[in-house]
Amino acid sequence: MPYKEIEYEVRDGIATVTLNRPHKMNAYTFTMRNEMLDVFDRIDADDDVRAVVVTGAGRAFCAGADLSGGGDTFDKEKSKDMFAGEDDILEDGTPRDGGGTVALRIARCLKPVIGAFNGAAVGVGVTMTLPMDVRLASEKAKFGFVFARRGIVTEAASSWFLPRLVGIAQAMEWAATGRVFGAEEALAGRLVSRVYAPDELLPAAYALAREIADNTSAVSVAAIRRLMWSGLSSPSPWDAHIADSRLMAALGGGADAIEGVSSFLEKRDAEFPLRVSKDLPPEVPDWPLR
Repeated sequence: MPYKEIEYEVRDGIATVTLNRPHKMNAYTFTMRNEMLDVFDRIDADDDVRAVVVTGAGRAFCAGADLSGGGDTFDKEKSKDMFAGEDDILEDGTPRDGGGTVALRIARCLKPVIGAFNGAAVGVGVTMTLPMDVRLASEKAKFGFVFARRGIVTEAASSWFLPRLVGIAQAMEWAATGRVFGAEEALAGRLVSRVYAPDELLPAAYALAREIADNTSAVSVAAIRRLMWSGLSSPSPWDAHIADSRLMAALGGGADAIEGVSSFLEKRDAEFPLRVSKDLPPEVPDWPLR
């Protein structure tokens, strides 16, 4: 599908998704939601994509929900932007939160996802990024879990993701105050991994993506990503051990494992033959599409 509110490019194994409403600080809409769902379907289906970088056009990453609809923006009877649509509802008839469908689709992605915050990331502009694997920020980036200041609640499954990323005390401080804070506070609170000068942000994100693309098995990375995220809610390390054991048994005799060991012993770059689209073992944890 042609995109109106995002841009998508694949180059040398790295996909770039750019939120592209710069005149509106990339504010989130129903159109953007649908395009994000579609692009992550494309990413998973393309074996040439080994890693993903998500960033924003212009001076913002994403300023949150587009509030141009006024006071009815979050009214499920009147708003067409914040909810998933008439055909995507919960069993009790409640329309699903649109940001949550994007967050869950990113969580299910089989490729590692790197968020590159070039500017403001507020509301859904930050919560939809919590399932990304690494978040890097420009010194000019700002963040805000502003929901309590808008009379609504944290969404995009952030009540699950955020405390696991930063701890319950930090998550509640940011969510209860709803304040906007800078990159250094985000770094200290472990929301982002590193902070860069603005012109160094994307090169750093691409360098990290390049390191993944050039050196690792795509199937291994997909399996590890699912193990890590599913492990956050495993009842115990024994449950994680069971999942690890099953995948070690499934992949240990495979072509990528043979190539990984052989290339190490022969002191050469590995050329892993397995592909995510057809070689991912059934032992890899799975969840609903979104």
